[in-house]
Amino acid sequence: MPELRIDPLSGLKVIVAGERGSRPGAFLDVNARAPIDPETDPFAAGHEDRTPPEVYALRDNGSWRVRVVPNLYPALSPGEADDAGDPLAAGRGEPDLFASQPALGAHEVIVNAPDPVSSLAELSPEQVEAAMSVWRERMREHSGSAYVHVIVNEGKEAGASLPHTHAQLYALPFVPAAVARERERFTAYSDRTQGRNLLEDLLQEEVRRRERIVAIDDEAVALCPFGARVPFHLQIVPRRPAARFSDDGPLGGRLLHDTLSRLGAALSTLPPLNMWVRTAPRDAQRFCWRIEILPRLSQLAGLEIGTGVHLNVLAPEDAAERLRAASV
Repeated sequence: MPELRIDPLSGLKVIVAGERGSRPGAFLDVNARAPIDPETDPFAAGHEDRTPPEVYALRDNGSWRVRVVPNLYPALSPGEADDAGDPLAAGRGEPDLFASQPALGAHEVIVNAPDPVSSLAELSPEQVEAAMSVWRERMREHSGSAYVHVIVNEGKEAGASLPHTHAQLYALPFVPAAVARERERFTAYSDRTQGRNLLEDLLQEEVRRRERIVAIDDEAVALCPFGARVPFHLQIVPRRPAARFSDDGPLGGRLLHDTLSRLGAALSTLPPLNMWVRTAPRDAQRFCWRIEILPRLSQLAGLEIGTGVHLNVLAPEDAAERLRAASV
């Protein structure tokens, strides 16, 4: 029977209806990604003049391994701003019904490698770690922002306008509502349990049960979360909790590479996907970072868009079993 689940981290409700996965059209076919034409690739080595001037680069023997440039079409204008808050959230008197302010912050592109490939899975594990180390460095650079969000979009269907593997960093002047909700739940859990960490306890229970575990190494655990929103929804969680991805410690890069390789093997080719780093907002301590991976295997429809309730047609327990069995 369909099951209503509550995601422990966000509190959001998800409907898991595995039987619907067998209906016609439940999954979209995954098409192999087209190769990148090196001559038209603005992120390829030798084409540095086709991007804005770099603001940071990781180099090895004179050649760059990871490169950071301002986004050519930024969503945020350079500058720092205070979060003005919601004028309808509190207070008295006539509120401003059409509140606005300049969208100030930073919007950077992190080119994950000079190689003309479309996925982190096509890089070596060492190069994935190098790229993630630069994500961490740039998050530290913008640590004064209210929230720093790092994303990776792979595939046109997932919003990637350029196929060459890259990340984007948004230094936001406010804490997004979804992040604020998680911060409140981490704090409430810590208060209720005399200081324990929500994600650390959740991870220990997942490892004990083994139902949704995909892989484990010395640094992190890959799993399909209990409240998975889409088929093959994945998380990379550090084995030792740290509030921020920018904190010193393991990156989970090798396990991320392994997990993406398993996903590609299980589906015969890697699907379009969205990935992001969930990290603690500024000044929040009772938190733990993780990496979220949402493959684009089904379309959002009226239920998801209209209510925010996701309908997942593949139980995360089944997804984890398929990924464990995948040859990489």
